[in-house]
Amino acid sequence: MLKAMILRFARDRRGNFALATAIAMLPIMISVAGIMDLVGTSDDAAQLQNSLDAAGLAVGTKYSPGMTASNVRALGLTFFSANMSTADQQEYSGSVSNFSAAASGDASAYYISVSSSISRASFIRGAPSWPAHRSASVKLEPGAQACVLALDPQASAAVSLQGSTNVSMTNCVIAANSDASDAVNRGGSALVSAGCVSTVGGTSGLSLPNANLTCGTPLEHQYASFDPLADVVPPPFTLCLPVPNGNGKTYRLSPGTYCDKTLSGNITLDPGVYILRGTAIKPGGNGSLTGQGVTIFLMEGAQIYINANEQVNLSPPTSGPYAGITIFEDRGNTSALTLNGGANSVISGFIYAPDAPISYAGNSDMSGQGDCLRLVGKTVQMTGNSSVRTDCTAALGNREMYASRRITLVK
Repeated sequence: MLKAMILRFARDRRGNFALATAIAMLPIMISVAGIMDLVGTSDDAAQLQNSLDAAGLAVGTKYSPGMTASNVRALGLTFFSANMSTADQQEYSGSVSNFSAAASGDASAYYISVSSSISRASFIRGAPSWPAHRSASVKLEPGAQACVLALDPQASAAVSLQGSTNVSMTNCVIAANSDASDAVNRGGSALVSAGCVSTVGGTSGLSLPNANLTCGTPLEHQYASFDPLADVVPPPFTLCLPVPNGNGKTYRLSPGTYCDKTLSGNITLDPGVYILRGTAIKPGGNGSLTGQGVTIFLMEGAQIYINANEQVNLSPPTSGPYAGITIFEDRGNTSALTLNGGANSVISGFIYAPDAPISYAGNSDMSGQGDCLRLVGKTVQMTGNSSVRTDCTAALGNREMYASRRITLVK
């Protein structure tokens, strides 16, 4: 009887279809879950890529060659997190990790690279997460060659051309990183001719006949220009040297460190590097400041003040670590740098005061060739007549200065 029951059960087909269907559905369900995992991970990875692209482009607008690796990463993370938060509101899900941001390159082109990973939990219990890694690269290229640059990001009239100024810098750009509506301001009877004017913000008074720009009209609302000396580090202090007794207020100084003095009269600097700590150079009266092949570092509030009836004749070294740099006012030094020399004054090289205003007056006796001069200040005011040359590679120690930047997503 038992044998008959077993045979009857084996011949019964009434439940086999359901069992077969259940067995067949298992791989189908696994496949569907896998497809959902793949599609979901692909969507999240696309949002990750969009956020990385946006972060790379945003870092490109703010990057400065002097930024540390940690600063680049922190800046990138700020923009990346903001974009991922937006993605989160659009039903993004997943776990983001391994974010990195780095900069590389040189003055000809910089590259910002950002990358991150994402993991999405699988619909299949016990299965590993679905990972995806994405990256983006942004290329930064400098714009046209510049001769004047104001670094302040907000100042009104960051570059000011006023009075009876006649500034000529053919094929060279006047640039301002200020976002003010009058970042570059021309007023009064001032005349200016230049390759162009480039500003983050707007301009005022730059139309014919007072302004003659090769580019036609100013380039407004551009990206910020690179600080050309952002990566330059002042030399270490040496022992404070005594100032030799001035014979009728005539001084001749040797390279080195000078501290807490006010120098006036006729001052001559032998070729080399000078570190002025809390020292003021104010020739006064009919005094003068002369130095060929010199770099002057203004530290701890040191300043140079050249008035209109005084003469200045300065040029930078053409080789060595500070080639092309004539005056370098240390970052954090807010002492105004005033170079209002009288007739026959000649200044070449980089004049740099990133945290201080520069006041510069040319003079009517300048040759038509002009000086190999680059002015970089927090703000720059130009008065008097001046001509600035662009073909100065050797005189500037192969250092260049550019206006604005071109930003391209390359990956």
